[in-house]
Amino acid sequence: MDRRESLKSLLVGSVAGGLLVTGCAPETTVETPEKPQLPGYGRNEREKEHDEKVLSETFFNEHELETIAVLCDIILPANAEFGSASDAGVPEFIEFIAKDMPNNQLPIRGGLAWLDSHSNKLYGMEFKKLNDEQHKTICDSIAYPGKTAPELKHGERFFTNMRNLTMTGYFTSEMGVKDLGYKGNMPGVWDGIPEDVLKQQGMAYEEEWLAKCVDQTKRMDIATWDDDGNLLT
Repeated sequence: MDRRESLKSLLVGSVAGGLLVTGCAPETTVETPEKPQLPGYGRNEREKEHDEKVLSETFFNEHELETIAVLCDIILPANAEFGSASDAGVPEFIEFIAKDMPNNQLPIRGGLAWLDSHSNKLYGMEFKKLNDEQHKTICDSIAYPGKTAPELKHGERFFTNMRNLTMTGYFTSEMGVKDLGYKGNMPGVWDGIPEDVLKQQGMAYEEEWLAKCVDQTKRMDIATWDDDGNLLT
């Protein structure tokens, strides 16, 4: 089972809670659009106003967003059929979550600061500038709860939160839903009560009803009824 399939199997788990890491809060410098474009989901007017406010704000700076994108794509890279987490807009999703749920701001920002600090100690560079092998070394050291060195526990909690946010953001995106193969509600197939059960109860289907209700070639047809409640077709 590859990484993407493993993450799919974990999708039923709950999103992790808040973290204990702390860090500095650098000033943001990214310009924001005057009128944000709302997603195409159903929202009432009050919710739309809230979303417009959240989308018009900026929390993470450019460096932080770039680091988030790198980390998200390490957690969930592209494959032959689908793009990576950043291709699906996961960094923007995490930015939205941080603004919409402010309790995430300090843990994520502090975790990013920890990640750069740890990267500088090991390699003399910030995390986003490392090569693939260096990225793997750091992530492997904090990706497995219960196996993390005591001095890296802050990093473990940060990585666990980012992994859960990445999964949530990706698998609720248009790309992620297609990746899951989710088709929405589909009509089921029912062949009626089994013959042996009907015999036990001394009952049987009327031929007229069998022709109307159990013919699977007509399972997509919409039933019609007369004014007296009789099934027509």
